[in-house]
Amino acid sequence: MASVRITCGMSGTVPSGSGLLPVCELPRLPRRPVAAHKGTFGTVQLVAGSHGMAGAAILAGGSALRSGAGLVRVACPASVQSVVAGANPCYTTFGIRQHTDGSFGEGVVEELIDLCRAADVVAIGPGLGTGDSVAAFVQGLLAGLAGVPVVLDADGLNAVAPFTRAYPDRSEPLVLTPHPGEFARLLGVPVAEVTANRLDRAVEFARAAGVILVLKGANTIVTDGKRLYRNTTGNPGMATGGSGDVLTGVIAALIGQGLSAFDGAVLGVWVHGRAGDLAARRLGQTALIATDIIEALPAAFRSREDGPQPTREP
Repeated sequence: MASVRITCGMSGTVPSGSGLLPVCELPRLPRRPVAAHKGTFGTVQLVAGSHGMAGAAILAGGSALRSGAGLVRVACPASVQSVVAGANPCYTTFGIRQHTDGSFGEGVVEELIDLCRAADVVAIGPGLGTGDSVAAFVQGLLAGLAGVPVVLDADGLNAVAPFTRAYPDRSEPLVLTPHPGEFARLLGVPVAEVTANRLDRAVEFARAAGVILVLKGANTIVTDGKRLYRNTTGNPGMATGGSGDVLTGVIAALIGQGLSAFDGAVLGVWVHGRAGDLAARRLGQTALIATDIIEALPAAFRSREDGPQPTREP
């Protein structure tokens, strides 16, 4: 398929004749009202963590807070609640019944659906684990949360792979944030096939499944099958455990503050990459870890508020 170059400031290509609209301008959060309160900026509900992977819930919760969410709530297995709660006093936690392997237990789906319906956006997946019960648990949550925007990442993605059009009744967006390996599992194809046809595969999948796809990697792709954004921030130092959990929290927080799911994903990947670039400038790429990205989020948001940054060719 022939391609043409985007010439409006964002790096990337759009398939010729595809009807895709290239996204050339970063979204902006609205100015904060003087009389605002925490409810003004949205409630983010995270469903994350398991025995040995409490850190994923901590990273996603911390990044959501640093990305402006008014209230962040973390639902995690009861065995790791004290660890998650002790890591940050600024979010609230809910300890949920669990299996003996430390993952979410059967019979808690309805309880969590009630909890999640009180939020403006739900993020599911970081550190959930891959136990036998996780797939049924995630699928049950998605079926019960058709009316709430959902960001699905990490083990949440593995729980719905291979992905079929199993959620046709959703009235609110579903945002999927796979890396190439997870995307290959969603498609049921080898990773090499994804990397060889990355853009085409992403667009075709988003269009057919009716989702917003964030395909992570160098020049992360965001598409809903109609629009296309290719990110220009970020660096190889961000290829470190927990970086994706941070991105999940950023995107969820932006959606919770009122951005559309697509705009939240676009701004989220830019800010996340910008924070990684700022952290790498200070620490170098080799030493970069996920918590450094969270610490750099305030400066990344400030740089966005101060005006557009020059883009970098891939």
